Amino acid sequence: MEENKLILKYIQKLSKNNPYALKLNDDVFFDKKKKIVLSVDTYNEGIHFFDIKKPNLLIKKILRSSISDLICKGVKPKYYFISASLKKNIFKKKHFNKIIKSLHEEQNKYDIVVSGGDTSVAKFFSFTIVSLGYSSKIIKRNNVKLNDDIYVTGNIGDSYLGLSFIRKKIKKYNLKQRNYFINKYYKPDLPYNFYKFILKFANSSIDISDGLIEDLKKLINNQKIGFKIDLNLIPTSKIFDTILSDNNMIKENQLFNGDDYQILFTAPKKNRRLIYKYANKMNQKITIIGQILSNSSGYRLYKGKTSLKIGNYRGYRHNF
Repeated sequence: MEENKLILKYIQKLSKNNPYALKLNDDVFFDKKKKIVLSVDTYNEGIHFFDIKKPNLLIKKILRSSISDLICKGVKPKYYFISASLKKNIFKKKHFNKIIKSLHEEQNKYDIVVSGGDTSVAKFFSFTIVSLGYSSKIIKRNNVKLNDDIYVTGNIGDSYLGLSFIRKKIKKYNLKQRNYFINKYYKPDLPYNFYKFILKFANSSIDISDGLIEDLKKLINNQKIGFKIDLNLIPTSKIFDTILSDNNMIKENQLFNGDDYQILFTAPKKNRRLIYKYANKMNQKITIIGQILSNSSGYRLYKGKTSLKIGNYRGYRHNF
């Protein structure tokens, strides 16, 4: 059973129509009266990460992917809570020291503070992060409008290539290229400062964690509306294009697998000039990759004028 169906069938009714839970259909809990915005994420060994060999990098990825939920809502992350389940006799003092050093660096980078948590002994490593911010307004899912432009921040695909390097699936490369992509996997470039402005122009937003198309479907969710995306418009780095060319890799197989942690949002066409104004102000890369269509149009993926079968690019799905 897929995660969204599990929530809808079994868990949603437990929220008892609590308006702050947003029907359990968004990235966050939002109490408008108290201005509380909160997200919860869990990361398990063997599912979300391979091992604890690079704890200093792993914890950065985990924390950044958590605060990304708030950033895409237009909210500044302020505090975080961390719970860690650790393997006895495997997790050593050296691991702990590396994690603490990295958390200190992340706190300085993103102006956040750890404010609680828990630890326990377990048979596998697991981390849960609660991220907390304050705002009287957020950008929700399920609020896209007909004819909206579809935008993404930054570049797409670098993180997944990093994972491919870790799995030793890339054959032709140099050390500089390898280090670049592995770094992008562990330390995604969050569009952090975008939280300051996105509330001014976006109708709906989500961060890209499970894959661009998969998350776009979540963004639309129950709305009776369609979309079209042109693969040729999806922004990628030059080094990404070089690796694909050198290894004869098909571009569309590398773009929709997730872990990008860029913001995917929709906005009215009339806001284009305003959006690029703020993007230039922040030196933030922003790209229009498609449009929202009527429901009868369905979900469409193109590569220029060539139509692609969108079902072939599903990204990551949580199945139980």
